[in-house]
Amino acid sequence: MNASTETEPSGSFDFIKWSVIVLLLAGAVVGNYVFAEQSVLVRALAVVAAIIVAGFVAMQTVKGRTAVTFAKESRTEVRKVVWPTRQEAVQTTGIVLVATVIMSLLLWGLDSILFWVVGLITGLQVG
Repeated sequence: MNASTETEPSGSFDFIKWSVIVLLLAGAVVGNYVFAEQSVLVRALAVVAAIIVAGFVAMQTVKGRTAVTFAKESRTEVRKVVWPTRQEAVQTTGIVLVATVIMSLLLWGLDSILFWVVGLITGLQVG
């Protein structure tokens, strides 16, 4: 992560860039409906192309560059993670399942006892 606490000044054209992004994405949605008689493949490719162009424009903004930097740093951190082996994952899953079954049985027993006690106190028998 970036240890800098300074804030980057907003780019002078960021508002224009974000406007272009919104117009591209809105155009993709509207174009998909306007050209409904066209092939689904052609419309899908046009929407994907508009999204890609909007993404490239977004990467030219301050927030876009920050997001790209964050994604790169996140990828670096994920590579540092020591992932469990298959055996460790299976064992951990088994432990969780056993603990869940034990807790569910304990809660079922407690609920049954409390239901019986409340029935004795109130004199109401349900069931």
